[in-house]
Amino acid sequence: MIKGQIISGKFSDLIVRQRSSTSIEIGELLVAEQEGVLYLLQVTDLLYGSQISQQQLEMISGMQLEEGSSVELFEKELRTYNLAVLKSVLTISKGVQKSTKELPAHFTEVRAVKEEDLAFFQAPKHPLFLGCLRSGSKTLAVPLSLDALKVFSHHVLVTGTTGKGKSNLMYTLIWNMVEVDGVSLLVLDPHDEYYGRQGVGMKDHPRADRVVYYSTKNVPPGGVTLKIHLHGLRPEHFSFLDFSEAQRQAMEIAYKNHGKKWVEMIVLEQGDFREFKDATIKVLKRRLSWLLDLDGRDGQLFCSGVFDYAAGQNTISDICGLLEDGRSVIVDTSHFSGQIELLIGGLITSEVFRRYKRYKVSGELEGKPVVSVVLEEAPRVLGKEVLERGSNIFSTLSREGRKFKVGITAITQLPSLIPREILANINTKIILGTEMKQEREAIIESAAQDLSSDSRAIASLDIGEALVSSNFARFALPVSIPFFENVVKDAKKKDRQEALNFEGVRLS
Repeated sequence: MIKGQIISGKFSDLIVRQRSSTSIEIGELLVAEQEGVLYLLQVTDLLYGSQISQQQLEMISGMQLEEGSSVELFEKELRTYNLAVLKSVLTISKGVQKSTKELPAHFTEVRAVKEEDLAFFQAPKHPLFLGCLRSGSKTLAVPLSLDALKVFSHHVLVTGTTGKGKSNLMYTLIWNMVEVDGVSLLVLDPHDEYYGRQGVGMKDHPRADRVVYYSTKNVPPGGVTLKIHLHGLRPEHFSFLDFSEAQRQAMEIAYKNHGKKWVEMIVLEQGDFREFKDATIKVLKRRLSWLLDLDGRDGQLFCSGVFDYAAGQNTISDICGLLEDGRSVIVDTSHFSGQIELLIGGLITSEVFRRYKRYKVSGELEGKPVVSVVLEEAPRVLGKEVLERGSNIFSTLSREGRKFKVGITAITQLPSLIPREILANINTKIILGTEMKQEREAIIESAAQDLSSDSRAIASLDIGEALVSSNFARFALPVSIPFFENVVKDAKKKDRQEALNFEGVRLS
């Protein structure tokens, strides 16, 4: 279908006159064809056009509004019309895609994109299925996948305003990742939603054996009780928390003097802290006791929370082993404060990173899966205010993790709180609807592609619509994210069909 005709503009802003019998949407993909070369274009803005002067238009409007006059325009479709502003996305010549470096000719007609125009989209070796290509609000039967190993080792940002579908997106991503060999996810789940204890979740996956669930209370069959031994804690694990400099120094001295028993020495007040004020040690004891749910009485330590003196010696090692084995781990942190959630995440992540650095030195890294740590409300550890107190394992990963196949999947609705240099190190950004201009600007400034003309498109994204900007895509991909319930239904339907098609084995 012919949608319009190129009439003017420049390389980054082509002006198309819209055909009166058609409609054009923000974000829609259009094609200009010239001598066998296809120019893939995308709509960035819409405006009115007219051959009648503004003064005359205002007079006609006034006559209609104030006097009820019926003013008929001579050749209405020719006198007033809509204009669309388009940007060049790709040039396709003989099935080969390349960056556009020239303009289509004046008066070249533009038409709606067809699925056969996009045959160049091929699934990579390790496909991370994102959804289907979206043209405006229309979903095309063109599946979009990126290389999961590259995407997750080079970090992922998921951002969007509340209610735009971040949870649905994460359900779908985790579900799809369980299918992929070579990638493991460590999911810190503050709402206990992804495993599906109260509904549909990863427990319903056809390959649910590749997902291991840790929780502290009412652990379902197949799950593992989460307990972590106190001796696994080190002072650097508390780096993202707001301890004073004196308290941090006291923790370092306790660890230096007492090794793995440093927490006990502080809580039981049995360590040598002569160089610190009594008030500093008492406040530190109170904070650690409250944070770790500990109580020291009569020279004995009592543990009431996830951190324990007697149990959990191998928990961190076991989780790291599962991740190295290509299995994903979901940790239910819904019963913890945000600080404990991040402390547990930091413990596991630090050990994974330590192991992978050792594997790189020994030459074993090539055979290990990529590990990505999924973080809700990422500014809690990657925010500017937090990093002013010093770096932590998560900021270290953002800078160095890709070299060791350890990445971050950061989820937030406020990317502006994350320093620009960290955002720039996150090479894949899945952008959901974002109305706040400040947040859109933070994303646009750090995107892999030039999104300077996509601000309106980002603000107008509806639930389930996304724009994916990645170093591993030729252009920013408009994607329609499938609803998770439909993904699960389709998987079950496929399993039933395969079971019906299975003929069994002949015994004679």
